[in-house]
Amino acid sequence: MSKTKLVQGYEVVIGFETHAQLSTQSKIFSRASTAFGAAPNTQACAVDLALPGTLPVMNLGAVERAIEFGLAIGSHISPKSIFARKNYFYPDLPKGYQISQFEIPVVVGGEVAFFLGDEKKTVRLVRAHLEEDAGKSLHEDFIGQSGIDLNRAGTPLLEIVTEPDIRSSEEAVAYAKELHKIVTWIGICDGNMQEGSFRCDANVSVRRPGGPLGTRREIKNLNSFKFMQQAIDFEVRWQIEQIEDGHAIQQATVLFDPDSGETRAMRTKEDAADYRYFPDPDLPPLVIADEWVQRVKAAMTELPRTMAARFVADYGLPEYDATTLTQSKAMAAYFEAAAKACHQPKLVSNWIMGELSRRLNSSETSIEMAPVSSAQLAALIARIADGTISNNAAKQVFEALWSGEANEVDAVIETKGLKQMNDSGALEKIIDAVIAANPDNVAQFRAGKDKAFNALVGQIMKASQGKANPGQVNGLLKAKLAG
Repeated sequence: MSKTKLVQGYEVVIGFETHAQLSTQSKIFSRASTAFGAAPNTQACAVDLALPGTLPVMNLGAVERAIEFGLAIGSHISPKSIFARKNYFYPDLPKGYQISQFEIPVVVGGEVAFFLGDEKKTVRLVRAHLEEDAGKSLHEDFIGQSGIDLNRAGTPLLEIVTEPDIRSSEEAVAYAKELHKIVTWIGICDGNMQEGSFRCDANVSVRRPGGPLGTRREIKNLNSFKFMQQAIDFEVRWQIEQIEDGHAIQQATVLFDPDSGETRAMRTKEDAADYRYFPDPDLPPLVIADEWVQRVKAAMTELPRTMAARFVADYGLPEYDATTLTQSKAMAAYFEAAAKACHQPKLVSNWIMGELSRRLNSSETSIEMAPVSSAQLAALIARIADGTISNNAAKQVFEALWSGEANEVDAVIETKGLKQMNDSGALEKIIDAVIAANPDNVAQFRAGKDKAFNALVGQIMKASQGKANPGQVNGLLKAKLAG
């Protein structure tokens, strides 16, 4: 258990609420389209507006996606859950209430595990419930008018709520990225933060270590991981300054302004009682039989945590490597194809997490578009493993493949003369010459100075123009110096 990180003597406490837009083609209670980018108010039907005489009908696909999520994180799927009306008035909420779930959600409990650096963290989930989205208010400052676009009204959402287990902005971002990976991996959400498909709200408070929980302020609609960390860091500093100055924190909903890097209060935060929840009279209880859950489970793709466990068992990878390699389906597929081709899984893992990831990040390229294919990487690693080339030479080959200079590993090795010297007879001649030319280093090594040995190895590598096999050099040199 790691020590809690303190900020100016305060412990940071963060809980998350995430709205994941479910990947159905129609809305949660109507057949209206959920497609993004349509002209305002062209995708809001009579059911979405709750016009007299209309009744909501549950979208089967939305329920199945909620079940998939619950199975992915080890939750309990409620055999019977209830829809409620959450009453509040905003201009972009055409019904005057939102259909949501309150007392009995469809998904209960579960956890999300991830790595922060090389430390494994776990965040417990309270619940995940189905609900409909509201519309959107549009403010045209240049003409001084506002409008309402109701296209999003009725869009299916899964609201995912955590326990207040998160203790820093870095941990918050790592959790959000892991959750984003899960919902996109199983295909229940496209994860597009810019289009509002994956929206995070962070409930932030601070307290003295061991003290009662502080008053929280909710940062709404964080739509990028970068802004998420900036917003939480500012909010933490602001709350600590307020407390140190003798002011009490008031529960509130705040927004983050990326231009100023500051949060600002939008309204006082409502409690559950303010929404006057009551069961929706137009919707019967949602009953999910175990047979339905088992059918959904049987059709699901291999989960990232299951795949990571398989990588540990089948390929002998450390848990950290396996978790990193299953950050996306594309990366996992790339690793597995290369590992099967060259039978060197740990070397493949090292190269993907090292040189390949560095190149992908610097060029802002996805692994699907990597100039070096999994087959090429496997061929390169095979030549490292059989001693044909050194690690340094392998980087030169990788560069040639990445830049498009060549397509064949062996051709690059031959053209650039990178083949490693493995002939023990030739190496012995070089080693003998270096020993004869460096009697002082030899004497120092025999007197117990290890640095002298490294100096001799350097001279041998220089004499071989970097082509000598380092492992063979070390073995032969030690044998000769011991003689």
